Amino acid sequence: MTNTKYDVVGIGNAIVDIIARCDEAFLSNHGMEKGFMQLIDSSQANELYADMGPATEQSGGSVANTCAGIASFGGNCGFIGRVAVDQFGKVFAHDIRAIGVAFDTPASDVGLPTARCLVLVTDDGERTMNTFLGASTELVPGDIDSDLIGSAKVTYLEGYLFDRPEAKAAFHKAAKISRAAGRKVALSLSDAFCVDRHREDFLALVRGGVDILFANETEITSLYEMNNFDDAAGVVRAEAEIAVLTRSEAGSVIISGNDTIEVPAEPVEKVVDATGAGDLYAAGFLYGLTSGKPLETCGRLGALAASEIIGHIGARPEVNLKTFAKSNGLLG
Repeated sequence: MTNTKYDVVGIGNAIVDIIARCDEAFLSNHGMEKGFMQLIDSSQANELYADMGPATEQSGGSVANTCAGIASFGGNCGFIGRVAVDQFGKVFAHDIRAIGVAFDTPASDVGLPTARCLVLVTDDGERTMNTFLGASTELVPGDIDSDLIGSAKVTYLEGYLFDRPEAKAAFHKAAKISRAAGRKVALSLSDAFCVDRHREDFLALVRGGVDILFANETEITSLYEMNNFDDAAGVVRAEAEIAVLTRSEAGSVIISGNDTIEVPAEPVEKVVDATGAGDLYAAGFLYGLTSGKPLETCGRLGALAASEIIGHIGARPEVNLKTFAKSNGLLG
């Protein structure tokens, strides 16, 4: 790929994560199912925040986390996402620019406040997310920077953003620009509940222009309404140029044409917080892909980045991932 300024441009929710530890009784008392994400409104967010214990605030959002990971590997990345002119909007913009990701989407002074995700982490490292999507849902086609998209090797779309027709239209506009420029389009299915809401739209995207699909085991079986992972993997083989399927501690499977590459998970001493594991796997994979690495190396970079992220609280890397990869023999 030539004449590209960016390795990846991500389009997704611009969210500030508020992360706190809790026990399983807290989840039960608040009617939450451990390990899942639910959408909440502004008043629910305020009530839950008041009940949570001491918390850490950190910029988040699935694809924004991936962009942060790519930047940590040394890749050039841009991000498109909507924030409001408020305290959390300023926090998000500062954080993502400070790590070297280009972010120029204008903040909105009308409409909803900046999105936030209240993340509750139990002792086993599992995270339960309560997300107020706020301003991030108000992304419109006019927010899509054609020059930015056209200058990126890969445009990475976040499935979570599909709930409003305007955001959906923005995705289709970005994908059209990327394809016209001869670039690649990647999609993250994001969440099994998200797949249930948007199955037909996701299938149309996968069949009509997505080159790289990211999904975990639950998401890919949900997409094709199958109970068996191998059956779903067999179907996606014919529909995506590259399918990257993660299976937690069982590692990942990369499918491309007739090739099936199995990548083991990187061992970790203790899972502290699983938040962002899939996001950072995608970061390592996309960094490797846009750097011309073989698919197996891409998967190993993804697994390594995921292992770093689950070893601490929060979904942004605490070490330089390029240095980390070099120390593990994956980069020269």
